[in-house]
Amino acid sequence: MHAHAGNGGDGAVNFRREKFVPRGGPDGGDGGRGGSVILRADLDTDSLISIYYCPHQRAEHGERGGRKRLTGHDGRDCLVKVPCGTIAADKDSGETIGEVVEDGAELVVARGGKGGRGNWHWRSPTHQTPTEHTDGVPGEELTIRLELKTVADVGLVGYPNAGKSSILAAISDAHPKIAPYPFTTLNPVMGTVVYDDYTRIRVADIPGLIDGAHNGVGLGDKFLRHIERSRFLVYVIDIAGADGRGASADYVSLRNELGLYLQDLTERPFIVAANKMDMPDSARAIRKFRRETGAKPLPVSAVTGLNMDRLREEIRRGVLRSRREEV
Repeated sequence: MHAHAGNGGDGAVNFRREKFVPRGGPDGGDGGRGGSVILRADLDTDSLISIYYCPHQRAEHGERGGRKRLTGHDGRDCLVKVPCGTIAADKDSGETIGEVVEDGAELVVARGGKGGRGNWHWRSPTHQTPTEHTDGVPGEELTIRLELKTVADVGLVGYPNAGKSSILAAISDAHPKIAPYPFTTLNPVMGTVVYDDYTRIRVADIPGLIDGAHNGVGLGDKFLRHIERSRFLVYVIDIAGADGRGASADYVSLRNELGLYLQDLTERPFIVAANKMDMPDSARAIRKFRRETGAKPLPVSAVTGLNMDRLREEIRRGVLRSRREEV
């Protein structure tokens, strides 16, 4: 993103000219402040795609000072809505400017210039007709690299076509794209699970991972960063092996990929959701999965709705427990 802050307005050179006031002194006002470019975290914004197609963000310039010591109007700030969890860094130096995490948080990435001073500042008994003034200070202009690390309480992780999007649609208000082929989800999709007591938990559907994701195979490393802030993980396993993969091998590989990317991820509380229990031989497959991994998966089916309410409660219990432990 190219951020162009507004320039400060120039100070004015003016003298009082009124009837019956033949010797009016200097009264040139100060210039207005230039507008700043500000990032604002917004819960209703879930990607940076709009900025990709509109990379130049400009704030208004401050107005020139006026007569009668009037200060020019300040330039209007340029507010750029970004998803919660956006990190801003100077592209040239690589220095991190800051981040916005909570809804409504703001970060000034390019500060507007200060307005110049008008000639009335130079008045004195020995200098009664000053023409000195100062120009406005140019606003900051820089290229910013934006990186999104999704802020979600829960991250759904799994191989392509495991049914993460279907589960998200079943337990939350999200409407992700669902289709019977891999890599349907190309960007993280957020959903909010709302409970009867008005508890709200944000869940992120992370695009399908593949072996070697921690080294950037596919787009894995770009996807994995979105679960760094998640308190609770849900491993979505295709228990029926519809794509020819083994459920146990999928689980072990997922844990391995997360650990290689960030060791802390394997230490976070989680639940295993054995999806596609509506498929043939799924009951036998889940018994085999328990024997081989020692895990205790929750059998679910996003298609039939099997145990969706129980999954919602397991997520709620895990998230609330992790919130209490952080206090």
